Amino acid sequence: MLMLRLIYRAAWWLVAPLAVLRLLVRSRREPGYRAHVGERFGHVMGRTAADTAPLIWIHAVSVGETRAAQPLVAALLAARPEARILLTHMTPGGRAMGERLFGARVSRCWLPYDMPRAVRRFLRAWRPSLGIVMETEVWPTLIDECQRANVPLVLANARMSARSFLRAAKFGRATREVFGGFTRVLAQTGADAQRLKTLGARDITVTGNLKFDMTTPAELVARGHAWRAAIGARPVWVAASTREGEEELVLRALAALDVKDALLVLVPRHPQRFDDVAALAGRKGFSVMRRSAWASQALPGRVNVLLGDSMGEMPAYYAAADLAFIGGSLLPFGGQNLIEACAVGVPVLIGPHVFNFTQATKDAVAAGAALQVNDEIALACALRELFADPPRRAAMGAAAAEFAARHRGATARTVEALRELLELLPPSPSGQV
Repeated sequence: MLMLRLIYRAAWWLVAPLAVLRLLVRSRREPGYRAHVGERFGHVMGRTAADTAPLIWIHAVSVGETRAAQPLVAALLAARPEARILLTHMTPGGRAMGERLFGARVSRCWLPYDMPRAVRRFLRAWRPSLGIVMETEVWPTLIDECQRANVPLVLANARMSARSFLRAAKFGRATREVFGGFTRVLAQTGADAQRLKTLGARDITVTGNLKFDMTTPAELVARGHAWRAAIGARPVWVAASTREGEEELVLRALAALDVKDALLVLVPRHPQRFDDVAALAGRKGFSVMRRSAWASQALPGRVNVLLGDSMGEMPAYYAAADLAFIGGSLLPFGGQNLIEACAVGVPVLIGPHVFNFTQATKDAVAAGAALQVNDEIALACALRELFADPPRRAAMGAAAAEFAARHRGATARTVEALRELLELLPPSPSGQV
């Protein structure tokens, strides 16, 4: 056990310079990666000695986790209005989303790399009273240092796919010690809870998926409807959160679709790939317009690919579409969140590789809200059939909205599961709010 820990920590010392180099390389396309690099090593401003209000720290690695944290932040502040909130992230997209959603209401910084001194500097600077990490963020050194600093650490909205479980189980006792370091674990499903328990997690509660509680901003839905009016009566489908290699398959599906005037709204998951995807679609012979170059005027009829190169507008893309394909699923990436599309009331198509969202996909298909397809040819066939059958599309859309509404409530269950820890937070000094 001790040897494994030493090897892990030594590995971080070896890879840290490469990690910084990787940040600089990635910053060529996404400048946010080179901002505040010192925070990655725990060099943070933190808060002053005079600020003794209880601080709740939430780690939301990227955009999806940050959006899922939105209702949780509101509920925690309602439960303990005197508390401060700190959000940590790993990606510029997550940090930008946090700033967009919360503004000055919360503090934010990068989570430090999983190195003892970096984590200790971070904990000393911020002095959190409670830590909450979202979904799958399991960092052994972070867990150890929180235990040493007497900071309760909760794994919330936790999921553990069968694939990840098998990988983690290979480390036996070491894995059990890591997962046993969490004060509480709040799992999305019973299957997640059972796998996490087998891996050593304790005090587990099934609270559901926080992503069902994400609010869909009315202004974004209205924006999507305005886009649709500018697009006209053409058949429209969105391919959302596509990953590298998938755009090629999605464009093949568009070529095989054989539906007159069909428009594909193509939204890559990572902003640094926008230029590459636009170039790919152009090479394939499609007429491409970028969202950033389109001011919602009438969309030219020659355009058959609208590239979604904007951040924070996914609900608008869904609201403008007749059908939604959820990326990360045609190739073995594990899938992406289909709940957001369902909440807008758009029928969903999703590929075979959904190991990160197994239960949500299974439930959506069973509810009649989604169809699962095996490859790009099956995707084209399903699109063609649904475009030709408006009543079926309407029924799927209604089922999608009902499915999303029926599974809400995870935020309230999460706060209830955290109630004892919240009550143990130190009181804010008189006059400090």
